[in-house]
Amino acid sequence: MGLSSFATASVFLALFLQVLPSCYGAVYKVGDSVGWTTIGNPDYNKWASSKTFHVGDIILFQYNAQYHNVMLVTRTDYKACNTSAPVEKNTSGNYSYTITTLGHHYFLCGVPGHCQSGQKVEINAVGSSSVAPASAPAPSPSGSSPSGVTPSPAAGGAPLNLMAGVSAKLWWALGIFAVLVSGFA
Repeated sequence: MGLSSFATASVFLALFLQVLPSCYGAVYKVGDSVGWTTIGNPDYNKWASSKTFHVGDIILFQYNAQYHNVMLVTRTDYKACNTSAPVEKNTSGNYSYTITTLGHHYFLCGVPGHCQSGQKVEINAVGSSSVAPASAPAPSPSGSSPSGVTPSPAAGGAPLNLMAGVSAKLWWALGIFAVLVSGFA
């Protein structure tokens, strides 16, 4: 393979890897280094108010599954710390929620007393990321969801493994690079 062919393939790969991250929203770990907990009484709404969330962003809850959970709830249930009818519940210790709609998304811990002590967060998506998420859940049978809350693709307690997705994309990009390089030989 000539130097110019390799250079062309290298430039393509470099450009592809630069564009790849812009196709997906930002990832926000709730509570940053503290995570999703009651220890130290973190102020999750203060945390959320310091961020600007968009459709396509991923909200990541990491927590000790022995002591906490995450519930996606309606606005009414959020205000009342009502855990009896969550839209979605996760008990894995690692929950990813992809924002698929503009507006408010309400989360709380369903362990008795935790929501009342402040383990709850309101996420407000104010705009769209540069590219919409690859897939969005189907609309509810009534055509709308309660209080604009839309279940994430990780519904049912199955956490998304973000690193696996990144690795797969990287391998895909490297495969394209290999095909290009072999085509120039």
